[in-house]
Amino acid sequence: MTTHRIFDWTPQAVVFDCDGTLVDSERHWQQARDIVLRENGAAPDPAFTERSKGLHYAECGALMARLAGRPDAGEEMTRHLLATFRALVAQCPVAVRGAPGLVTSLSRSAPLAVASNCPADVVEFSLQSVGLRQRFRHIVVPGPGVHPKPSPDTYVEAVRRLGVECRDALAVEDSLNGLKAAVGAGLRVIGVGRNPGPEALALADLWVDTLDDPELLAWAKSRPTARREEADAARTAPVRPKIPQQGGRTQSGARTAP
Repeated sequence: MTTHRIFDWTPQAVVFDCDGTLVDSERHWQQARDIVLRENGAAPDPAFTERSKGLHYAECGALMARLAGRPDAGEEMTRHLLATFRALVAQCPVAVRGAPGLVTSLSRSAPLAVASNCPADVVEFSLQSVGLRQRFRHIVVPGPGVHPKPSPDTYVEAVRRLGVECRDALAVEDSLNGLKAAVGAGLRVIGVGRNPGPEALALADLWVDTLDDPELLAWAKSRPTARREEADAARTAPVRPKIPQQGGRTQSGARTAP
């Protein structure tokens, strides 16, 4: 880990992961996976939980189908997983500790985007629910020609849309697959989370337990302010309407994870 590669530098753009980095939704994914597996007669175990973290939802559905002994039911279980997750996140949207402050500080000095393996509507809803959507110019998710993490595609596309070179951009990530994607794209990376594994630590330029790390926040606040026209563009990024959620509220007060 080489902190000077972050603290002695000002990124021209910053790309955040969403789940587990900005929105404390990994608990919702884990709960949704557990619900779907149990309803299909299978019991989740620690190995499955670790393997599924940061996995694209379609790949997760296929993995659950195999674990449940129904290898041909991947699409069905993926649909069930997404519906269950949407209902859970609508009931309890929570910002990751420190995320609002870090995003606000960095948005004053550089344009921001999100690169996620989740469906675009889930990312939109999650960010709006915790009051962060307006800070991001672009949301990039897998699609035609853009492969999910650990492929670098979502980061490459996000940086392209922000109009800078990958070497001049910073990624903020919490999962091993996300770290691999960001490093593969050529970005410098801040990793976040408690008890990271050795591979994750080796990939990150800086690792923090939480995004409200005092040294990290001090660095973010000390970055030079972007030109007025760039800051105005960031503040006026288009925001889509909130997405109705069956079985849950469409508007919720944001809380911060402890």
